[in-house]
Amino acid sequence: MPKQHRIDKKNIFQSSEDEEIKFAPSEEFRKQAYFTSYHQYKKIYRFSVEDLKKFWSNTAKELHWFKPWNKIKQGKAFNSKWFVGAKTNIAYNCLDVHLHAQKRNKAALIWEGEDGETKIYTYQLLFTYVCNFSNALKMLGVKKRDNVVIYMGMVPEAVIAMLACMRIGAVHSVVYSELSSTALSKRIKELECKIVITQDYLLRKGVFIPLKEKADDAVEGNENVKHVVVFNRSKENIYKMHPVRDKLWQDVLKNAPVDCKAVELDSQHPAFSLFTNGPKGDPLKIMHLTAGYMVQAHLSSKWIYDLKEEDIVWITSDIAWVSSHTYSICGPLLNGATTFIYEGNPIYPQPSRYWQMISKYRINVFCTTPTLLRAFLKLGDEWIGKHDLSSIRLLGTISEPIKPETWLWYYKTIGKENTPIINSWLQTETGSILISPMPGAAEMRPGLTSSPFPGVEIDIVDLTGNPVDDGEGGYLIIKGSWPSMFTTEREEKPETKLNCWNQFKGSYFTGDAAIKEGSGYIRILGRVDDVIKTASNRVGGSEIENILLTHESVKEAAVVKRPDEVIGNAIIAYVSLIEEAEESLLLKEELRNYVVENIGSLAKPDELNFISKLPKLENGKINRRLLRKMSLEGTPALKGREEEVFNILEKLREDYQKIYLE
Repeated sequence: MPKQHRIDKKNIFQSSEDEEIKFAPSEEFRKQAYFTSYHQYKKIYRFSVEDLKKFWSNTAKELHWFKPWNKIKQGKAFNSKWFVGAKTNIAYNCLDVHLHAQKRNKAALIWEGEDGETKIYTYQLLFTYVCNFSNALKMLGVKKRDNVVIYMGMVPEAVIAMLACMRIGAVHSVVYSELSSTALSKRIKELECKIVITQDYLLRKGVFIPLKEKADDAVEGNENVKHVVVFNRSKENIYKMHPVRDKLWQDVLKNAPVDCKAVELDSQHPAFSLFTNGPKGDPLKIMHLTAGYMVQAHLSSKWIYDLKEEDIVWITSDIAWVSSHTYSICGPLLNGATTFIYEGNPIYPQPSRYWQMISKYRINVFCTTPTLLRAFLKLGDEWIGKHDLSSIRLLGTISEPIKPETWLWYYKTIGKENTPIINSWLQTETGSILISPMPGAAEMRPGLTSSPFPGVEIDIVDLTGNPVDDGEGGYLIIKGSWPSMFTTEREEKPETKLNCWNQFKGSYFTGDAAIKEGSGYIRILGRVDDVIKTASNRVGGSEIENILLTHESVKEAAVVKRPDEVIGNAIIAYVSLIEEAEESLLLKEELRNYVVENIGSLAKPDELNFISKLPKLENGKINRRLLRKMSLEGTPALKGREEEVFNILEKLREDYQKIYLE
């Protein structure tokens, strides 16, 4: 073990299977955790899969229902329905149920802006604002099942808008603020929405970045959009307002009543929609349904993050991602805890900003991405040592696999060798975390996830669908269905369009490869399709290729991923030009920025290479494996376990793509 990661041996277990280190939760943590032993977890898990309906029924009874269900589950796999016949409302369960005397004045949401501005919303105050904005939406003509796009940064008003939509049965879709106006426009058109909610500017590194301008470009010529509601982050009206279409956030609240009864929604009513990437990288709309999503968001938040009502929870994911929907907003509020959100750059004005806020607000549960942790590690520990992090009792990682050395640094430097780390796995499609250790129950192994969440059956299989042995790589599948699973509006299309139910009949293929490491532990390797996970964002390789191909100078384009020690995967583009075009640094930057203009900064190629002709396979398809190999030239050589894992992933990717993508 490297010297800088020397760990106190009192909490270390040595694995007899592969000599890798395990860390045990402290006895103090175990005593107060929901799961106090691995035996307890196995017992509950066994019950959950043997009597699925009773398990989820017991969980659902912890929440409020206007009308109870007559069936827990109906149908199989993609077409299954959960809590059939029931009526409920997520916003009601997040807010109304907590308005009794003991909790109404407790903080529900704490926010800090990059400029240091702070807002604290009690459950009563958040309830009032949500009701107020719910009525504002109704006055603007929003009805049940109408789609509403939210294009905002990490501000409380975005949370209020989400909860208001769920309160009245509108279907919100949060679009990432770094996506371009072109990408936003495509989503608005597909949703056929009448209302867009945005803000004037984003605050990043002390600079106000125009956001409404991008929203204006996106709705230009779209007659379906009747209103754009604008929140003033800058507190000044220094941007152009459309005289009829645009409405100020403050004005619509002023004119709306503050009493709004939550709509009793059918269990299968869409709670929200998000855009994910299909196997070839193109953006696709999916939905999560009210009852099933709510129940699993409630239970997974409670058990995985060991949530107690007195906890202050900070999940650093952007509000546009499902991890934030479930674990920043719905999960903590459903459990009556306090959630914290931060607006700005994680290292502005100094690299200690995150640690300063943890100390200031006494954060108890902190979860962030491995990309950010790798960046913090490189900045040095001196920025951390100045702040009191003793309030933290649970740490987590989310959105991408974490390397063992990063995990060890996190455990030692932030967790002080005494705090459990929840290394979890979820997707936009899953709605909630499906693989994770249970704090208090499982020993932790650096870089690995642990076991499936109760009520969910996971396996790793070969291309024929047979389970692989321990130590072997395979394809990560979820058997059957689970309450927070995604759906689409057109049930005849998704099996073929999403290409995730065809390969292993009756099971959902996640698109990820994984290794069974023994003792129930799982190592997530990465995607085997054209989706690229970079800096915790999912980007479609073929979507970038399709944009490049529309440029007048480009003849052919291919995009691959390359392992990167900071962002996880770098986006590498290979481009061949038409005869009339000339290779130059200027054109290279023009092409990279062309991607930003049409998709967003998250899709900008980290490297773009000109190539006279793209290498092809015998069938005429692009030889992506050769391009990935070429992309590694000049980078530090992979060694040991890292090289072994990379080679396993490459083989699984090649085998999969031969059958399903090529």
